Amino acid sequence: MTLESLSLAAGGSHVEIVPALGGKIARLEIGGREWLWTSDVIPRRAPTEAQAASDDVSYVREADTGGWDECLPTVGACRLPPDVERFGGLALPDHGELWTQEAATSRVHERGAGAAALTRWTGRRMPYVLVRTVRVEHDGAVQLHYALSNEGDAPLPYLWSSHPLLALTPDTRLELPIASRVRVWAQHGLDLGGERAEHRWPMLRVSGREVDFTRPGLVPGAWACKLFLDLPQPDVRPLRLAVEQERTRLVFEIDTHDVPTLGLWLNHGGWTPFEGGVPYMNFAFEPCIGAPDPLDAALGAWRSAQWLGPRETRRWGVVMRKG
Repeated sequence: MTLESLSLAAGGSHVEIVPALGGKIARLEIGGREWLWTSDVIPRRAPTEAQAASDDVSYVREADTGGWDECLPTVGACRLPPDVERFGGLALPDHGELWTQEAATSRVHERGAGAAALTRWTGRRMPYVLVRTVRVEHDGAVQLHYALSNEGDAPLPYLWSSHPLLALTPDTRLELPIASRVRVWAQHGLDLGGERAEHRWPMLRVSGREVDFTRPGLVPGAWACKLFLDLPQPDVRPLRLAVEQERTRLVFEIDTHDVPTLGLWLNHGGWTPFEGGVPYMNFAFEPCIGAPDPLDAALGAWRSAQWLGPRETRRWGVVMRKG
């Protein structure tokens, strides 16, 4: 089955959005190369209504096909604490609600813009609307602008995370703020000190030994981990982060007053959701709001859940360009 997509192109960059896959960005070509990893294990197929309605649906087994997904109001499956007003005890599914929707997507025409499209999601378990506008500019920059609105009459707790997956290669190089605080959420096949252990980028303590993770593809062994970096808030905005592969840099420009955290999932052949399956070699470079992955943990010990007041709207953005 061929899924319809909407393509945007300008300035040598190309973005492809698939509405039936939750508004997934299936193609992100900037600087003459495709940046997004694609799974050769899980086929791309539109989620069913039964999956959208299920609290137990598994994104990692059903929809972790690569590309760029959006995660809201949680990343990890969880049940909210009973004392949360209006939403106490609410179950939220793996990687949130957006990936199971057929996201309304349409091309928009803006004066001076190269090409643009708007995607809209509506909350199923919580009363919110998320709107994402993707713009591909004449200079090849790709802009993603978000607006999240609380449509209800009670404060709404949430996390948001972008979820772009890239191939992890020996030459992958990460340019992140030196000495940024790193907190561990998950570890597989290596000892980083367990949940909430703290490090300073890029030197992580692996079994008590300092290891440089600037080029994670060169760290030996079969391992995987999920990390969260606290991004600095410089007076001069935006903050620039970068991924380099094959001598080409993909630069992320972020206003860290709005998007204060980077989630970093690194899978060096150390994890797969399928028993007996071949582990992946990929990583997720995730500008995000709130940590860690499950909203209940963010409301608890991590104390980084976000709240949106009744009828309130919050806006933020991410810009990508060739470095």
